[in-house]
Amino acid sequence: MDSFAPAATISDSVETDAVVETPRESHFDDRAFIDPRRKPLTYRPLKAWGHFRELIKDKEKTEEVFRIFESLPWKGVEPAARAYLTSERGRQVRASEAYLVPILDDHAALRRLPEDSVAHAYCDFMEREGLTAQGLIDEYAKFSAERPDYNDQLEWYYSRLRDTHDLLHVLTGYGRDALGEACVLAFTYSQQPAFANLFISYMAGLNMRKRGTTDAPILRAIREGQRLGKACPRIAEQSIRELLAMPLDEARAKLNITPARFYHEVHKVWQDNGIDPYDLLSEKQAA
Repeated sequence: MDSFAPAATISDSVETDAVVETPRESHFDDRAFIDPRRKPLTYRPLKAWGHFRELIKDKEKTEEVFRIFESLPWKGVEPAARAYLTSERGRQVRASEAYLVPILDDHAALRRLPEDSVAHAYCDFMEREGLTAQGLIDEYAKFSAERPDYNDQLEWYYSRLRDTHDLLHVLTGYGRDALGEACVLAFTYSQQPAFANLFISYMAGLNMRKRGTTDAPILRAIREGQRLGKACPRIAEQSIRELLAMPLDEARAKLNITPARFYHEVHKVWQDNGIDPYDLLSEKQAA
């Protein structure tokens, strides 16, 4: 991706904060690529199922999502991370974006970019939903408190995959309703194929079919999200500063993200039947 001059205006203070808040980033190249304490990735489907049942009870229980991903991991993450981190582009991005949270949570700096930019759409989304990038880190901390601090290069790559999740909502246009989250996870599967992405998205889709109406194309919407993600380069490996500075339509075109069709069709069917897509899994809707 070409460099864009506006990206440099996101905030000089963000760059300073990143250095202060994460001083060990300056020694990144001295870290092991993989901490030898890391356990081999293994599939534990029954454990994943138990955590999914808890997630269905409350879709805001983000800790359960992390546990499902631990149980159904992306086994190809290590070669993918190594290929990216040893590439010239990967080294450039890491040097300019050592830590994404200060960039994403500095809404004052992001708001200084043009109104049609990804940055403004991102701020609008996060503020409307009451979210912060740091909030996702805090949820992750509940999950990671019981494991060692893997201060290796692979952890940095994992953080990129995690910290760009909400940006995927903005770029794809999927909301934070149950179906929107399922479609984003299906999109993510094609970007980073952890089986957990497909497991959560399609199991959630089947659960929505039981609670909603059978004529809504729920599974087609999820499958469409999967196709859209396959057509798009891995967003976590892009320069997030550059994306934020771009007009939203231009960013979508550059990433080959086309509008979702079936997601909106499902919403229309539900609304025509008096079903609130953002309250689908409530006890009231289930009754």
